[in-house]
Amino acid sequence: MSLKQKLKDFSDLVVFEHTIFSFPFIFLAMVVAAHGWFGWKLLFLGAIAAISARNFAMGVNRYLDRDVDALNPRTKNRPSVDGRVSVEEMLLFIGANALIFIVTAYFINSLALKLSVPILFVLGVYTLFKRFSALAHIVLGISLGLAPIAGAIAVLGDIPGWVVLLSIGVTFWVAGFDLLYSLQDIDFDREHKLHSIPAKLGAQNTLHLALLFHISTVICWYLFAKSANLHLLATLAVALAAIMLTYEHYLVRKDFTKIDRAFFTVNGYLGFIFFILVTLDIVLLG
Repeated sequence: MSLKQKLKDFSDLVVFEHTIFSFPFIFLAMVVAAHGWFGWKLLFLGAIAAISARNFAMGVNRYLDRDVDALNPRTKNRPSVDGRVSVEEMLLFIGANALIFIVTAYFINSLALKLSVPILFVLGVYTLFKRFSALAHIVLGISLGLAPIAGAIAVLGDIPGWVVLLSIGVTFWVAGFDLLYSLQDIDFDREHKLHSIPAKLGAQNTLHLALLFHISTVICWYLFAKSANLHLLATLAVALAAIMLTYEHYLVRKDFTKIDRAFFTVNGYLGFIFFILVTLDIVLLG
């Protein structure tokens, strides 16, 4: 097998293109922390940290979930199930990305290094959580919510209050859209005794809870903008996020078959629009 094909298999394993969900918020936090450009070194280290952290998390997820994924029609063709990536290759991939993340944290600053292993623990525990608790959606949200905190730490070596509000907002955002995404597996989860909020509460209650989470997201991001002393464009970013999340809920409530479109398209654009507007707010109005 060619190197190009193997790289594609690993990219499929972790759905590499979905790294876009963590990138905007780690760099947004770095821009706000630096009040502008934070330097090429931190850009490079931040990108490596974000990619390796997500690769580690997804590798652990695919490794531990391969028994369940083999039974689910939606996931049975994943590389971890169909043999394109072996168990040994997955373990090597997980270990290599953990090492890359820790080494990258070392080159960022001492606080980043101290928190690197605890962060990896949180990222890895998500998959285990859904075996015994419906709170797995929250744990996933926390995993991505760590991204802006990591960005602030990289620039400041500290965790200011505004980034906590930003991170809580990201946590609710991710947990909310994961609830919507999990609606696809509600019957499968019930049949195989997997713990998820849709399986436990039903579709309608899940829709209501996801909406509550996303309302909380908008509130936290508004408070973040105020706490960080941002201006009109940041407020516009929050307003557009609210509109996009409303549209996401509209799509899902109208037709569950639109869950993929809502999950990938709307949320992908949301992060980048939020990042661009907050960055412009600092550059033009700050």
